[in-house]
Amino acid sequence: MAAKPYLSAPVATSDLPKGIPYIIGNEAAERFSFYGMKGILTIFMTKYLFLLQDVPGEPIARTEAVARYHEFNGWVYMTPLAGAFLADTLLGKYRTILSLSIVYCLGHLALALMGTPGMSAENWMMTGLYLIALGSGGIKPCVSAHVGDQFGRANSHWLTKVFGWFYISINVGAALSTLATPLLLEWYGPHWAFGVPGVLMAIATFLFWMGRKVFIHIPPRGRAFFRDTFSLNGLVTIAKLFVIFAFVAVFWALFDQTGSSWVLQAEDLDRKWLGIQWLPSQIQAINPAMIVTLVPVFGYFVYPLIDKIFPLTALRKISIGLFVMVPGFAIVAMLQSWIDAGNTPSIGWQLFAYAILTASEVMVSITCLEFAYTQAPTSMKSVVMALFLFSVSLGNFFTAGVNKFILVEKGDPETVTEIAESHFDEARAKVLDYFYQNKEKLPRSDVGGPMAATISDEWASPLGYRMVNKNTYKLVSLGPDMEAMTTDDIVQTVSVSRPRSGDETQKNVPLNWRESRLIEILGEEGRRQVERERGGVESIEFNEKISVGGQVKLEGADYFWFWTWTMLGTAVSFVFVAMYYQPKTYMQKEAPPDSIQPV
Repeated sequence: MAAKPYLSAPVATSDLPKGIPYIIGNEAAERFSFYGMKGILTIFMTKYLFLLQDVPGEPIARTEAVARYHEFNGWVYMTPLAGAFLADTLLGKYRTILSLSIVYCLGHLALALMGTPGMSAENWMMTGLYLIALGSGGIKPCVSAHVGDQFGRANSHWLTKVFGWFYISINVGAALSTLATPLLLEWYGPHWAFGVPGVLMAIATFLFWMGRKVFIHIPPRGRAFFRDTFSLNGLVTIAKLFVIFAFVAVFWALFDQTGSSWVLQAEDLDRKWLGIQWLPSQIQAINPAMIVTLVPVFGYFVYPLIDKIFPLTALRKISIGLFVMVPGFAIVAMLQSWIDAGNTPSIGWQLFAYAILTASEVMVSITCLEFAYTQAPTSMKSVVMALFLFSVSLGNFFTAGVNKFILVEKGDPETVTEIAESHFDEARAKVLDYFYQNKEKLPRSDVGGPMAATISDEWASPLGYRMVNKNTYKLVSLGPDMEAMTTDDIVQTVSVSRPRSGDETQKNVPLNWRESRLIEILGEEGRRQVERERGGVESIEFNEKISVGGQVKLEGADYFWFWTWTMLGTAVSFVFVAMYYQPKTYMQKEAPPDSIQPV
């Protein structure tokens, strides 16, 4: 049977291309799937993963979870290079998207099977994440390039609006999923929380298949792909754009922490806002919700207003956006400094920072997406889209690398001795005295530090003290090597459980999935842990835990200030790039309405 003919070039028309609604619908469902899964990933690793085995181990440390999250994100945005290669040399964009979408669905299935026989929960998780990275990443450059392929010069005036709609569809899907999947995780557990996004991915695949008859199918170029990509013009195009993408990578290193370090920070905030008690992962829904509002605001009001003052080129938009990111992260750094001092700030401060980051994203991400497409020769659209996404990968690997570098490996538990513990007891008694003499408040780091330093461990090194938040502090012995931040450090973490004041309704709230699971596998110990977390203790309790190594070299507000200053330096440097960069625009050639050929 002969292959069914499809349009292989845009038709000369001023109308909106017929395939756009299918692409927009596919993107909304696929983004629900992706952001739903990714939105709960950090919380899942720190609070749920260790419960998916009959004998629970240790939860993954926060810094390690942040590193893993960004490594996964890095792979998601690196595999577009493979997707672009497949699309431009062998399969074409349509077949590449369809085939890798099936791989994508299998990844979600693996996540939904965590805790079932065959592999450990962690191995199921890693298998699922690798498949999703291959499937999701592989289709990314093809989908955005496929959008552009639907246009010719006659209807290219639709391009900016359609890329805006495309971005809105991404954020509608993301907003809905980041509100829904944390609730699924909270009340129904990981299987439902990861399974429902998998169903949405299957729907996304079906929607894309439905649009096959109206899409413009640009055929793969085979060997011509290599000729064009590695020609002088191709290499110059890649080199020029990569300069832009390198700066944008730093933007992504900060922005994507809204799904990792920002979520973990939200656990220490007062999350009641607008009369709703928000889950930490749900806060991410604010960003895509704001995108839907800000895209038209910027497009119809902000950009025209600025353009009246000076010509607003794409590179100037990106430059302004990089500077806008700086105060957004500075607010989060200040917020963390309040937490470090023992306060519980409102989640409203983080939401304000989200609003600033969203404005930055509108100016940087959408603009760079469209700019990358227009700057790519017609035979290199997927490759350049992949390189744009590779900038996201670089940013996430940078963040993962920083978090791995600042995390000290765990040491030998045998390092802990009874003598060392006795010194902790003495220091803990001083902290306890201060606590009850100061209205049940823990000493801040600058107060507790000198108190702990008056006591030496068995190796004659003074003890260290750090306040983590209003209910947690750490005492640190340098250990036998007498050096800070090594695998010999002995750390005693003490957490305070307080009775819930003036709220008896918590006792009547049903157990969520995590609480039920804790009781199921830990028995009475699990029940006591649930009571402590709910504030069900009758009087104040102190709970100690000793570990060896595993400290973090850059934590608290210092961590967020590091990223703030990094962003400022990047924004200043990019100004000079924007001044001297010479853009060159390419669009697809048009064909007569009856021009079709088998694909």
